[in-house]
This record gives sequence, structure tokens and C-alpha cells, in this order.
Amino acid sequence: MSENVIIVMIGISTLLGATGLAALLWGVKTGQFDDKSKFIDAARFDNEEELRDAVMMEEKKKARQKKREEAKKKEYRPAD
Repeated sequence: MSENVIIVMIGISTLLGATGLAALLWGVKTGQFDDKSKFIDAARFDNEEELRDAVMMEEKKKARQKKREEAKKKEYRPAD
């Protein structure tokens, strides 16, 4: 192989490696890999049925929160 080809290959591979490292550092910095409840939930909910129950309870919690927010919007009355 020609020296020029090897130099170009090394340059491109270095650039790709640096890009991958930058993307990894950005992901770690912005919390893309954080899953605070994953390991706790894995210990608490050992089987599939308990996990489904936990998901259902979480959905109910979100629905109640949404309902409360809608109720607050309806209660608003401007001053006379």
C-alpha cells in the first residue's frame, strides 16, 4: 500500500474514534444512560406479574395527575 493511503486511513479512523468518544461523553454528561429505577425495580418486582402491576399503577398515577391538572385549568376564573 502507498504511504498516502495508510495516512488517510489512520486519519479517518482517528476522526471516527474521536467522534465516537465525543458522542459517548455527551451521552454520559446529559444522562442518556441513567436509569435510576431499573435496578431497584428489578429487585422489587421479581416476576412478570408484579412488573405488570407496577406498570399499571404507574399509568394510573399519571392519569390521576393529568386529571388534577385538567381540573385546575377548569377552576380558573378571571377577576370581574
